Amino acid sequence: MSQRNAVIEAHEVHKSFGPVRALDDLTLEILPGEVHGFLGPNGSGKSTAMRVLLGVLRPDSGTVKVFGLDPWRDAVALHQRLAYVPGDVELWPNLTGGEVIDMFLRLRGKYDRARRDELIERFDLDPRKKTRTYSKGNRQKVALISALAAHTDLLLLDEPTAGLDPLMEAVFQDVIHQAKSEGRTVLLSSHILAQVEALSDRISIIRAGHIVESGSLSDLRHMTRTTFEIESGRPAGHLASLRFVHDYRTVGGRSVFEVDGEHIHDVMAEIVKLGVHGMVAHPPTLEQLLMRHYGQQPSREVAQDTPEQAAP
Repeated sequence: MSQRNAVIEAHEVHKSFGPVRALDDLTLEILPGEVHGFLGPNGSGKSTAMRVLLGVLRPDSGTVKVFGLDPWRDAVALHQRLAYVPGDVELWPNLTGGEVIDMFLRLRGKYDRARRDELIERFDLDPRKKTRTYSKGNRQKVALISALAAHTDLLLLDEPTAGLDPLMEAVFQDVIHQAKSEGRTVLLSSHILAQVEALSDRISIIRAGHIVESGSLSDLRHMTRTTFEIESGRPAGHLASLRFVHDYRTVGGRSVFEVDGEHIHDVMAEIVKLGVHGMVAHPPTLEQLLMRHYGQQPSREVAQDTPEQAAP
């Protein structure tokens, strides 16, 4: 286990629902003050992992610590320090949005009324309306405002912007940057890759309940291929024969090819010999990093992240 006082430490965690494995040797570390992206498609184990961290589910084996405490045994104490936003929020239909927000915040004790009002304005929520009239996006806003206005050290966000329009996505990114500047730690599970790329200090990719890669986006990019587009005075076809060059083709008079991340300096040494007129290099996208692991379906059964299957 880490000696760096991690906010979240999960080590070799297993969780099954009958014959189906939801978490399989999951190991995860999240450091204080970082925004940590949690990536994987439906059924990969993200929501199950969140529920284990919340103390809603008890792992079959392995160890889990949040602020040094066991989420299953110390859930009450931990929930004073964290806030959770799920991807599908259900609210009391006869209460107004403002009443729901105030109820959540009062349950936590002291809170900043001005911060609450600022977030309501920024998310463009009408707090006077009954929640039964709210769209999915407005229900998400209630949960986000309740979590962000509270004085908590950790935010667990599981697809938190589902249903929000692009303008509200931008507001969400702003408030998460602000939360980070305040020293709060964020675990962000999202299918919006641009959002994760813009916000995250580090990223963990989960596949079949197991973390297959974890690190900064820069670290992960070194493990995959960069795309080059070059215009040169001399033919560049011989580059296709290099073992670290892949998918060489010509497009509109340009040579386009991919290079293994650890061999960029080698291909640059070859490119400068060609009398290059122009060159563009595209670092691998987050989508490419994901496809590296999800190009093929997992062979073992994986539990879908649904409330029914996640029931303890």
